Amino acid sequence: MEIDPRRLRILHEVARRGGVMKAAEALHLTPSAISQQLAQLEREVGIALIDRSQRRITVTPAGRVLSAYGERIEEQLAEARHELNRFTERPAGPVTIAAFPTVIRHLLVPALARLAGSHPLITPVIHELYGQPALQELRLGGVDLLATERDMNQPAPALPSMSRHRLYDDEYRIVAPPGLDPPTEVADLADLPWVAGVPHQACGQALDRLAQFHGFTPRRVHVISEFPPALDLVAAGHGVAIVPALALLDVPEGHVMITDIHGVGSRRIEALTRVSRTRSGEPDPVQGVVIDALREVAQELTKRVTELSGAR
Repeated sequence: MEIDPRRLRILHEVARRGGVMKAAEALHLTPSAISQQLAQLEREVGIALIDRSQRRITVTPAGRVLSAYGERIEEQLAEARHELNRFTERPAGPVTIAAFPTVIRHLLVPALARLAGSHPLITPVIHELYGQPALQELRLGGVDLLATERDMNQPAPALPSMSRHRLYDDEYRIVAPPGLDPPTEVADLADLPWVAGVPHQACGQALDRLAQFHGFTPRRVHVISEFPPALDLVAAGHGVAIVPALALLDVPEGHVMITDIHGVGSRRIEALTRVSRTRSGEPDPVQGVVIDALREVAQELTKRVTELSGAR
């Protein structure tokens, strides 16, 4: 029997993502195209690979066996690309990167410009994705590299089969409305309303830690996940906030007051990659070039960050 390996990939995506719709999204195909390819694969092997008797399509035992071979083929192809890159002067190929807005704006955009000049054969693809959905995509191979953040006082979560690559430590700053009397210590903020970060994100965790250390209960009037609207709320007088320095780089002078309160901590920005069975935690050469470019941009950002003034 002849088996088309491209159809094995489709079967593998359906098996590991748990359905045709999610596989179609991952492969950028229509659900009908997925179904047609699966039907053709069943004709090729002469065995039912998909159970269509239920409302939700599932993979049969034979389908799971064949899907496992599809996974091995994917791994072998990835290793083949890695080995071939050793024989070229410049790494080449696509790399899919998942990141959140501040990383995209301040790290990835300048890194892409750098890569276009030094490694034109690398083709980055950016997805705005973070949190558990992004980790799931990295595990499933939907993305190759994932930018994450965590409060530095939070222990790094155990992520088996993944490698961490430090990119940047982003200092927290406390910002207040421009007309407020400048606070000089955390105690001055205890009774003020807060524009708080989402609890599971780094800035939300930082506020919890700061409040616990200084013995006050923050009055979270607003809970905002993105920094531009949080800063707009602060500028309009609706509270004070903890934001990372990167979020302040493009804020117009006078929009908010950047207080002189330091010692709030920082968030660590990292890149995560999948661990290869044969590379001992080292990233793929293409991924390694992207990580190096991100680190170079991060070093250059340090000077801009140190110039942030509390007079804004």
